[in-house]
Amino acid sequence: MNVRAYGRFFVVLRQFLPLILAYLRDRRRFLVFGGQRRVTGEMRTERARILLDSLLTLGPTFIKLGQILSTRPDVLPGEYVAELTKLQDEVPPAEWAEARRVIEAEFGSTEAAFDSFDTDAISGASLGQVYRAEFEGEAVAVKVRRPGIVDLVEADLKVVKWSLPLVIRFIGEARSFSLETLAEEFDKTIHQELDYAREARMLEEIKGNFADNDEVRIPEVVGERSTSRVLTMEYVSGTKVTAVDELDAMGVDRTALAERLERVYLQMIVDDGVFHADPHPGNLAVKPDGTLVFYDFGMSGRVDPYIQGKIIEFYMGIANQDIDAILDALVEMGTLSPEADRETMGNVMELAIQDVRGEEVEQYRVQEVVSQVEDTIYEFPLRLPANLALVLRVATVVEGVCVTLSPNFDFISVATDYLVEQGYREEGIRQFLEGRSEEVQDLARAAVRTPPKMERLLDRLDREDIVLHTDIEDTDNLLDTLANRLIFGVLLAVGVLSTTLLYATTDLLATGVAAAFSLVVAFYLVRSFRESTPVADTAPEFTRQGLSQPPGRGGNERNGQSGIEAMARTGSDTENDPDAESIAIERESDDSER
Repeated sequence: MNVRAYGRFFVVLRQFLPLILAYLRDRRRFLVFGGQRRVTGEMRTERARILLDSLLTLGPTFIKLGQILSTRPDVLPGEYVAELTKLQDEVPPAEWAEARRVIEAEFGSTEAAFDSFDTDAISGASLGQVYRAEFEGEAVAVKVRRPGIVDLVEADLKVVKWSLPLVIRFIGEARSFSLETLAEEFDKTIHQELDYAREARMLEEIKGNFADNDEVRIPEVVGERSTSRVLTMEYVSGTKVTAVDELDAMGVDRTALAERLERVYLQMIVDDGVFHADPHPGNLAVKPDGTLVFYDFGMSGRVDPYIQGKIIEFYMGIANQDIDAILDALVEMGTLSPEADRETMGNVMELAIQDVRGEEVEQYRVQEVVSQVEDTIYEFPLRLPANLALVLRVATVVEGVCVTLSPNFDFISVATDYLVEQGYREEGIRQFLEGRSEEVQDLARAAVRTPPKMERLLDRLDREDIVLHTDIEDTDNLLDTLANRLIFGVLLAVGVLSTTLLYATTDLLATGVAAAFSLVVAFYLVRSFRESTPVADTAPEFTRQGLSQPPGRGGNERNGQSGIEAMARTGSDTENDPDAESIAIERESDDSER
């Protein structure tokens, strides 16, 4: 396996080498000539196409990686995200001969296993493809895993693992966190998708949760013709969810359809705790009566009760315009650093909510918040923990589909109505009142206990019997730096004085030793000033375009991105910052660039 992985590593390196060299040239990184060059949007789009071709050339594993990257604007610039979304529906199918070998290994001949079998794939996927067939007189869809895909995936995962530390060298800490969680998500997701038996179990569980909902259709699993490498389901036809002209011709209410789609996913995530995690348009269809049809449950996940509760608190904070509640929920979910500047992040959240609601975003307000972010010395605190990666993927892709169906769709309003109908808002108010009741009781007890303590403290002050212990927090070692400079300065003064006296009173050898000592001390003193300790790594990762472009008016065209994600996109000035070009982007923090 390692031999194959080594070979794949050099194949991947050769494929990505032009993009790597272009990025290094943009940054003038490790090059001895030329300055940094301005990277335009056209250049990024062209390079995104090159990346797309490279991923297709490298095969199934990297196609799946590209699909995951297409939903991660915290890792890639918008031009790349937009280009990689084409991987969702434009994956070339494998040859029929390959799929036939898998079917024959599981069930014998194709003719014996099925009544009839159409050898033209109706859907190409990165790890397999789907064919139409008949079994016991019923139309079925047969999903077949590519032969040899497991060994290839394992080798490619080793390549990704080996490459990650190299990529992290070029980027800041915040984006390193995103890349590491993305690598964890990718490893876990691709192994789950390779197991069709798991997909069948998840499909049946989710189908059971919607057994009483006539507006949702999930195919039945044909257990007699399903294994870990072949999954056979009933064939359910439908119109692609984003084919708006066809939906209009069928008389489907697109706004109601968008609301139905969001409510289904809210039920999956908030109530059921198990959800279909790949809601791109190729996996969603619509029947003439408006029924939603779901395909492909290979990418699916679970939400633990703690995260479910925090997601509810997050949405209720948005519904109540309670910025503190929103920030608290993000911190408790691990999405926001506890050390974040709450005032700045509060302003960001206000703009995010305004953007998601489809309201006009005032330009002066955007400039004010961007300026505030850029003037604040702190590492951008939004990150994406592994346990929330699939949830965020679902939220962003579903929002994009909903906006395609209804350009003025209010994602937050529908979520708020759903939570109110399910009783979560009343429960939240009850919990709030209970919490306030406990606080009142604590306050009453403190009012009784505090006066005696104050009296004892005043008595000790009167007797001058107070000892104050203090600890100085010096996380940047500033005191050590100042002490070293003071010592070096004293030693340098002594050395210079000694050199002068020895030169006037004794031989040149002693004078040379003293002079050499003085020069060494002077070198370390000068170096201590040149190596000033940075206060923090300044890398606020905002995009003016993402902040200033309301939905449907340029920029990302929403493209399946939430307002929060759009504001957490790569780079701070995509037109002038060559950092926004690369897959892994870093802002230099040394003094020469500051």
